Amino acid sequence: MLRFVNQHYAPDVASTGQHLTDLAEYLAGIGIPVEILTARGHYAGGRLDAPAREVRRGVQVRRLWTLGLGRRFRLGRILDYTCFYVQAAWATWIGRAPGATIFLTTPPLLGVVGWIGWRLRGRRYGIWSMDLHPDAEIAAGMLRARGPTARALGWLNDRAYRAAEVVIGLGPYMARRILAKGVAPDRLHTVPVWGQEEASGSVAGPGLRAALGLAGKWIVMYSGNAGIVHDFGDVLEAMRQLRDDPAIFFLFVGGGPRRRAIQDYARRHTITNFIYHPYMPRERLAEALGAADVHLITLRAPFAGIAVPGKLYGIMAAGRPALFVGPAGCETADAIRRAGCGVVIDPTESDEQGGAAARIVSAIRAWQADPAAARAAAARGRAAYVTEYARDTNCAMFLDVLGRAWPDLVPRAVERRSGARRRAAGSVAADSQCAVGASVA
Repeated sequence: MLRFVNQHYAPDVASTGQHLTDLAEYLAGIGIPVEILTARGHYAGGRLDAPAREVRRGVQVRRLWTLGLGRRFRLGRILDYTCFYVQAAWATWIGRAPGATIFLTTPPLLGVVGWIGWRLRGRRYGIWSMDLHPDAEIAAGMLRARGPTARALGWLNDRAYRAAEVVIGLGPYMARRILAKGVAPDRLHTVPVWGQEEASGSVAGPGLRAALGLAGKWIVMYSGNAGIVHDFGDVLEAMRQLRDDPAIFFLFVGGGPRRRAIQDYARRHTITNFIYHPYMPRERLAEALGAADVHLITLRAPFAGIAVPGKLYGIMAAGRPALFVGPAGCETADAIRRAGCGVVIDPTESDEQGGAAARIVSAIRAWQADPAAARAAAARGRAAYVTEYARDTNCAMFLDVLGRAWPDLVPRAVERRSGARRRAAGSVAADSQCAVGASVA
């Protein structure tokens, strides 16, 4: 039995939960027993309409009780985290032992639960590093890098990573930071996250556009969480500069702690070609992503290698071009340049067009004026998705990593089914380890 522990799982809308769902169902589908330890609280607040225990598409799912306060305010988030930590620790330290447990990174430092379980009971564990903590809190200014809290949390987290039998990161910039924590290179592997199959090949249909009265508009969409890792300053200024263009419309779909600030800015500056739509359920993902002509992605520079926006791969799957506003050196920027599926705008760089906001406006207007160029970029992204970021492709890479780390948990007959991806998985891991050295990005 292979157990995964993460606060979010289907039918929740959180990205980490959706990727975990894909992987768990893939593994269960090829005969590996999988158990999920997750929470009943909804990412956006409230309770999931899902049972405490169920077998969902071959995966055993156990949902722990939480307050369900969501992410609307910090104290509620901390209380939800605490409820989950306590119950996950009890299940890990006291409950029956699975063959091995993989901890994700929601809540932050969840791997520490695995480290203590290993120290107390010798229980095997690994970490699927969706982001890095307390690195993220330090980058956000919530903790002082040399302060006692950051140092204590960093000490705990580093030991959890070092003792894990396997650590899976999302890309080479993240791998640099993980190696700097003292993780042995032979335990570190890189497997990119993937796009959602529901978005694959989606086409712009009349559904969402018509429902929102946006037929005929050139839609620039931001989809997903608007959180502390994202930078909206230049995006909002670009929206202000385009507020009088009746042909262009900014559609934000989702939520997050930055949502209110974005709405307040639009109100103060009378940006009327803008609305904020709530999260769409996963089964309507194709409709949502396909409604856009171009998608926005943002990342604050200090978060390079700490967080990797997974929304790019859904955008590529949907066959839409991407406009990334963030550091030129990060997983997202590299993927866009490699695929030729969009534009990268680093706010710290300047050119003849002026500041980042002006370059955002220029990119949007260029695609609006030349839809064929936008379609060509989208087609290149779609092609890259099929070969590099499809769900089954990267789940097979993940399976290969598990087969090498825990051969007793991956029967040889199952392991052979991932043989087509073995060489690619080993190459990705080796490339990231050779390239990153021991420095921190």
